[in-house]
Amino acid sequence: MSETEQRPVLVVDFGAQYAQLIARRVREANVYSEIVPHSITADEVKAKDPAAIVLSGGPSSVYEQGAPALDGGILELGVPVLGICYGFQAMATALGGEVAQTGQREYGATDVTVTGTDSVLLGAQPESQVTWMSHGDSVAKAPEGFEVLASSASTPVAAFASDERKLYGVQWHPEVKHSVHGQAVLENFLHRAAGLPGDWNSANVIEEQVARIKEQVGSARVIAGLSGGVDSAVAAALVHEAVGDQLTCVFVDHGLLRADERKQVEEDYVASTGVRLVTVDAEQQFLDALAGVSDPEQKRKIIGREFIRTFEAAAEALVLEAQASASEGQVKFLVQGTLYPDVVESGGGSGTANIKSHHNVGGLPEDMTFELVEPLRTLFKDEVRAVGRELGLPEVIVGRQPFPGPGLGIRIVGEVTKDRLELLRAADKIAREELTAAGLDEEIWQCPVVLLADVRSVGVQGDGRTYGHPIVLRPVSSEDAMTADWTRLPYDTLAKISNRITNEVPDVNRVVLDVTSKPPGTIEWE
Repeated sequence: MSETEQRPVLVVDFGAQYAQLIARRVREANVYSEIVPHSITADEVKAKDPAAIVLSGGPSSVYEQGAPALDGGILELGVPVLGICYGFQAMATALGGEVAQTGQREYGATDVTVTGTDSVLLGAQPESQVTWMSHGDSVAKAPEGFEVLASSASTPVAAFASDERKLYGVQWHPEVKHSVHGQAVLENFLHRAAGLPGDWNSANVIEEQVARIKEQVGSARVIAGLSGGVDSAVAAALVHEAVGDQLTCVFVDHGLLRADERKQVEEDYVASTGVRLVTVDAEQQFLDALAGVSDPEQKRKIIGREFIRTFEAAAEALVLEAQASASEGQVKFLVQGTLYPDVVESGGGSGTANIKSHHNVGGLPEDMTFELVEPLRTLFKDEVRAVGRELGLPEVIVGRQPFPGPGLGIRIVGEVTKDRLELLRAADKIAREELTAAGLDEEIWQCPVVLLADVRSVGVQGDGRTYGHPIVLRPVSSEDAMTADWTRLPYDTLAKISNRITNEVPDVNRVVLDVTSKPPGTIEWE
């Protein structure tokens, strides 16, 4: 069953990043979800014909002036609805319940007593359980006709339900892993209350996207930029599945790559997919464009611009080739491996600030001549990997750690030069080799290696004073890059990496470890 045939679960976004996490958890229950803004009206919801609706949490208070409001008509559509935290309170308010400013806040792990252990929503769950709370207001009185299912020490109405109207709510965050039975709450709502089968998976994504790509592209020719990363590889493989030889992949060697990445693309990827690949040597073009530039946002935009200019030149060459061979088809489309977190961090998510421009979202030039094909735009990284495996891509590509499209250009804090790139490339290779040797590749999400090019520190090497650059190790653990924590690597592994880098990489005399979570820090430094 394709996405267009399957009625979606709509996740109404009330801000922060809760909506994205809820959408992931719904998909983990093998049900397709879509995120919509809190400004959506009942008529707009009705037009989408959803199978169910989840109202997300958010940072506001329902009492605040200008706080996100819920169109009460959504609750009258006969569609099953689950309210979470702020969504729970907005739901209670819209239905005539009472939300009180008690002044008693609950943040973090909170014990909840479940009285509705035989209910549809909380059935078969223990009477006492640990949940994750984050609220200052509380539902003091449930709407008329609703059964109270749970309470905590500070919250008399921590969950309620109306099975007749199929309206449900919980004060805690079931989407957070710290809520011990949280996923069961979501699955009870989806499968028991809404009656949805758990039949959505990566195969559905392939079927749906192949149909969409065929419809969008028609007989035109398509160009895809391969970076060596998972996202571009899977996006190109999906398009190749849809249009075959209409696709030409272009691998831009911009000089910002890690060691051996060109070989991996030219050999492993081509062997597994059979796509036509054109490699463009553009190192000097990118270095010239980046000369004298240190601002990270400007670097991202320059790299995005030069990518497009390179693709346009490659497309012109393909058109000339097509004319010479009397083949048909204009190169009209560019494939991008845009993921949902890219869209969110670039300001494309409702209630989300523009954290940074991703080169394939906010960094593209306005005068670009291509139409974009973005088959992964609604997916998270783990879903992309699943799609790649379903398409038969080799594990060396599908399982590799995330690597940003702008490459090492945004892992150099300062101006990007050839010498600095070589230095960083050598340090990065050592770190990757030692992490692999220690069997840690699957334990970390990724480990950016950062060169602080504009910083020098005093050191002692060879009995002499040195004045070299620091290298930063940034090992992180994450599920989807929306949030992350630093990975507690073994000290012996860290020591080996540090010793090798300071011994083998010229002009580096210090290795430091970044122990910042996300938030407040991003995964990449720039």
